[in-house]
Amino acid sequence: MGKQHGSSPTGGDGDPWVGRPLRRREDPRFLRGQAKYLADMSLVGMLHLVVVRSPHAHARLLSVRTEAALRSPGVVSVVTAADLAGSVGAYPIGVTEGAKAADVPHPLLADGKARYVGEPVAAVLADSRAAAVDAAELVEVEYDLLPALVDPTEALGSPVLVHEKLGENVVLRWERAGGDIEGAFQAAARVVSGEFELPRLIAAPIESRGTLASYEPGSDLLTVWCSAQDPYRPLAQLSQILGRPEDRIRLVVPDVGGAFGSKGIVAPEGALAAWLAIRTGRPVRWVEDRRENFLAAYQGRGLRAEMEMAVDATGKILGVRASLISDAGAYLYPATALSPVTAGMLLTGAYAIPAASVKLVGACTNKVPAGQYRGAGRPEAAYLVERMMDLVAGEMGLDPVEVRRRNLIPPESFPYRTPLGFVYDSGNYGRALDRACELLEYDAWRERQRLARAEGRLLGIGLALYVERAGSQFWESGACSVRPDGRVVVRTGSCSHGQGHETTFAQIAADALHVDPSAIVVEYGDTAVVPRGVGTFGSRSTAIGGSAVLVAVRKVKAKAGRIAAHLLEAAEADIEWSRGQLHVRGAPGRAISWKQVAAAAYQPMRLPPDIEVGLDATATFRLVGPVFPFGVYAAVVEVDRITGQVHMLRLVAVDDAGTIVNPLLAEGQVIGAVAQGLGQVLAEQVIHDSEGQPLTATFADYPLLRAHQVVDVTSEFLETPSPFNPLGAKGIGEAGTIGTPPAVANAVADALAPLGIRHVDMPLAPEKLWRLVRGA
Repeated sequence: MGKQHGSSPTGGDGDPWVGRPLRRREDPRFLRGQAKYLADMSLVGMLHLVVVRSPHAHARLLSVRTEAALRSPGVVSVVTAADLAGSVGAYPIGVTEGAKAADVPHPLLADGKARYVGEPVAAVLADSRAAAVDAAELVEVEYDLLPALVDPTEALGSPVLVHEKLGENVVLRWERAGGDIEGAFQAAARVVSGEFELPRLIAAPIESRGTLASYEPGSDLLTVWCSAQDPYRPLAQLSQILGRPEDRIRLVVPDVGGAFGSKGIVAPEGALAAWLAIRTGRPVRWVEDRRENFLAAYQGRGLRAEMEMAVDATGKILGVRASLISDAGAYLYPATALSPVTAGMLLTGAYAIPAASVKLVGACTNKVPAGQYRGAGRPEAAYLVERMMDLVAGEMGLDPVEVRRRNLIPPESFPYRTPLGFVYDSGNYGRALDRACELLEYDAWRERQRLARAEGRLLGIGLALYVERAGSQFWESGACSVRPDGRVVVRTGSCSHGQGHETTFAQIAADALHVDPSAIVVEYGDTAVVPRGVGTFGSRSTAIGGSAVLVAVRKVKAKAGRIAAHLLEAAEADIEWSRGQLHVRGAPGRAISWKQVAAAAYQPMRLPPDIEVGLDATATFRLVGPVFPFGVYAAVVEVDRITGQVHMLRLVAVDDAGTIVNPLLAEGQVIGAVAQGLGQVLAEQVIHDSEGQPLTATFADYPLLRAHQVVDVTSEFLETPSPFNPLGAKGIGEAGTIGTPPAVANAVADALAPLGIRHVDMPLAPEKLWRLVRGA
């Protein structure tokens, strides 16, 4: 890995902590088996919740008979939608960038109709999970089967309706345009078009979803432990669903075994567990098994696109038009609209395209609802734009690198407003492109390709630029409290589930306070402890959460400086900081230790009269707009003519995420995301049959890549700091899932080009490619 180091944004003396590749200090407890996940938690008198799920994609519920289940040993309660009537509310439906969304929130239990395989129909509560599983098999549900809508395009024109009240199978509409799009296409020397399909994907975290709820009637306090990406979004959702004030709910996020976007909401089953805990007065735990996770956790991607680019005679892109169909599924969750709308907003990519028009329709199908999966719209956009750029290069007879260079947004144009409305904060796209080509040895591989083709081998080279939106919802909270012994506790509304906040946020605070990171404690994930915040998703934690921590720490630093000045009988402006010491400028002998300042902060007689006792501060940080990380990925592949297998020969990742707080952790994020990106482009796809039955409902059918299938990554970071936050940070957690698929897809298309094959939709699985090669 290579990295260009920037200076510390906090101005510490000596080598700053920000920029150092420190190992994650939270790792030992995970490696030693000391982490505590939701399924590890147990409370006295705890009941177990098991859900009865619909085996049909589309069916009326004629009856749900629970008598036999209620008689089963150990059963405490069996509930259906009728039991919930009037006592629970609906999920909030998020509105994104002006999208128009239908009022079809997900119910806790199906009411009247089941609309996808795996939808909860009834729930059994018992003294043990085994008893609940046995009783669930005794719940008798009578179904009236209806035709299933599986294909999103066909659903748009079907007389069969998933929700009769809508009168159509459209649950989302959005469009955006800017610039003279008609003039661009009229002036074009050539119009290049393409049709693409990105299949649905399953996040498949190691730990599945789960919730544990406990109710104290005396204080009217509901405490909920939830495997989630943050505490405050589930808190707000539970408040709305249960009709309880937020201050009467405590939400705690324990250690989380992965999420990848799939734990951004409290699951319907989790909300049901909370409702049952209040109703029964006993703790209730729900933990799904792997098959339930495949069936009922929301899925990512699922997008069809028709795109056109207007190109002049020199290869300059004059305009882009796109029509998108999102496979939204049977209901809308709070973030269902986010991914396809984000994809639409980014369809000019890293290029200075003056005109664009995008129309999006969300189709209602008999599938589990769509939601966020690592990247959430950015991988879709990068794939569409970068496949189109290669098609433009092919039709114009230009090298793929050259056609990109001719269209890049120049560095002097930032901040840059796209015709679709985003304002890119900073960037140097040409530098990243040049560096990726250098690391790949692009020209040398082109010569090797020429020789390979002469031998009949299918060797391909592909690259992809990406620019992504990070920092959604624009604000985050932070707090800093210094104990009398000098120990610093930092609290953040961001919430780690593998990102390494305990390490990176400690580095940020340590730089500001000129102490060792080991003196910093980082707390998160408990609404009773941390300030109200937003959470961890969309590569927002460092840019916004880290900045909020920095603002809070700087407030503490300012107060500590005043206390030191008082104790040293000096002017505040004359106080200088060094590691663990505050001293008077020009008189290093007049010094006081950090611990002495901290102790004095809690001794009123040693403080100036206008300073309150204590050394703590809270802060919120607000972005003026999103930040936009970017990068270039490049791949070399060879397609085996005999088997259709794609052999990865090289993969280069050049990412610019602004200031990198910890390059070791950042590289880990890149490598992990690359593995998921490779899975998307080479293997993964959710498949349903014509009746809506999932055919990829276990790991036997849904092929995650194995370790030996993931190529070594040559990774390097460049730094173009964002002017929108004090750290200059952007985001890195999703880069690999954004840049990898289009780079590899372009490389495979390049390998197949001598056979006359122009495009192949993902996944680029061996059988699919074998059939194409054989047919060609």
